[in-house]
Amino acid sequence: MPVPPSAQVTVRSPAKINLGLSVGPPRPDGFHPLATVYQAVALYDDVTATVRDDTDITVEVVGDFAVDVPTDDSNLAVRAARLLQSEYDVTEGVDLSIRKTIPVAGGMAGGSTDAAATLVACNRLWGLQLSQSELQHLAAELGSDVPFCLVGHTALGQGRGEQVTEVMSRGTFHWVFAVADGGLSTPAVYSELDKLRPLRRVEPPEVSPALLSALLSGKAAALAVALSNDLQAAALSLRPELGGVLQFGLDQGALAAMISGSGPTCLFLAADSRRAVDLAVELAESGLCRMVRQAEGPVPGARILPAPITR
Repeated sequence: MPVPPSAQVTVRSPAKINLGLSVGPPRPDGFHPLATVYQAVALYDDVTATVRDDTDITVEVVGDFAVDVPTDDSNLAVRAARLLQSEYDVTEGVDLSIRKTIPVAGGMAGGSTDAAATLVACNRLWGLQLSQSELQHLAAELGSDVPFCLVGHTALGQGRGEQVTEVMSRGTFHWVFAVADGGLSTPAVYSELDKLRPLRRVEPPEVSPALLSALLSGKAAALAVALSNDLQAAALSLRPELGGVLQFGLDQGALAAMISGSGPTCLFLAADSRRAVDLAVELAESGLCRMVRQAEGPVPGARILPAPITR
């Protein structure tokens, strides 16, 4: 049964982390081929889309990282709405309101997840009734991480990360994130990676079988030894102080510590929820980072929230 359009839609979309990130040599188009395992974690941005009777698209941002987010046409959520509008000849506009919890330029898909949420919200708002596969196709035009943010859970990413396939994962994993002051440019990190390994033969990217086995086992200890990130050396080269944050977390009992994606957020795997709380407290008191967040994973991708009940 067709779902009618709405006047206002709110979509909640998660942050992502890369449990394994293997980066190949640059392609002719400048992108790097990837083999990665994504996991969506319970840090969320909410995007509320309100229909307009003209074709304008506006965006406002509130929350922890609002000051770091552009509100012009460079905003990825605005670009997502414009893409839908142009592809399907939509004659209405939208006011977007983003409540930020996910770090910006932190290696956790903070902009990509807002774009995914906007695609889902505007699809409902404008009554387009696009399928998940159609939304995935549009998402790939916006960015490498956007298709995964639609799907969530745990998934294999190939190509430049936009080709997403579900991966079997058991259990729940407990993560702590040390959010750094300032962001890191993803292109700058990839450029640094190329500088660090110009004379070495770079093999095609692949996902470790040990990582897939660890996810299937559901055991945090097995996952801890299988985590990997080819971008970590480049991120540490640009921000050496992050090495001290990683070591501090390990000293406080984290099973594993790693740069999240292109950084500069540091992620830590804890054995259970209690140890995650203890680690978060120690990191918060250390003064080594801007703020600390905890989250479990995996969780679903972008989803529409129920409309508030009015009386």
